[in-house]
Amino acid sequence: MSGHSKFANIKHKKEKNDAAKGKIFTIIGREIAVAVKEGGPDPNNNAKLRDVIAKAKANNMPNDTIERGIKKASGDIGSVNYEYVTYEGYGPNGIAIIVDALTDNKNRTAANVRNAFSKGNGSIGAKGCVSFMFDKKGQIVIEKEACEVESDELMMAVLDEGAEDFLEEEDSYEIITSPEDFDKVRQALERKKIPLLSAEVTMIPQNWVELTDENALKSLQKTLDLLDEDDDVQNVYHNWDE
Repeated sequence: MSGHSKFANIKHKKEKNDAAKGKIFTIIGREIAVAVKEGGPDPNNNAKLRDVIAKAKANNMPNDTIERGIKKASGDIGSVNYEYVTYEGYGPNGIAIIVDALTDNKNRTAANVRNAFSKGNGSIGAKGCVSFMFDKKGQIVIEKEACEVESDELMMAVLDEGAEDFLEEEDSYEIITSPEDFDKVRQALERKKIPLLSAEVTMIPQNWVELTDENALKSLQKTLDLLDEDDDVQNVYHNWDE
């Protein structure tokens, strides 16, 4: 169960860019607010909040910042009006793109996402037009240098907890789960005090598409850059083979 994960590399790149701009803490803060509103402030009774906290810790958000976010959300439940929206469309050469956003103004977000697609010579499609090309999976990435557990032992431990796959890369391990087993596997790793580089339920492409045309590459990068700069955008998934 080893191989090379293009998707993990894409996610690492985006999350590093987000962290450099301070965007990731804003994203997680909104997710905490929505999770508390939907399921309450106790992570023991709120699986969604547990997942957001795990994501926060994987992105080095301080514990006191997480706690402040939960307390603030608990006191402002009536004022939390963010909602999740998803857009699907095509970049140049038919590259499939999914955009997850968390917004308090759907009209603004829709206009910004549409603009990002059009400036990159792409187009937004109907719901479901590209999502069938992706699988929704739990994904946990562990940095090898930070993990004291041997790879074979780690693999057996996560498979015993219900993981679907274990991928060993040059500098990291990647664990794939079903969305339903994600929380169970992640908590098992946390009990073993294994630091997680990233941990979230995400969308993984079934197939990858190469781009060789220089203009198409520039157009796609334009779309991805504009989406990355938008504060409402939480995640961008695509099947471009970088």
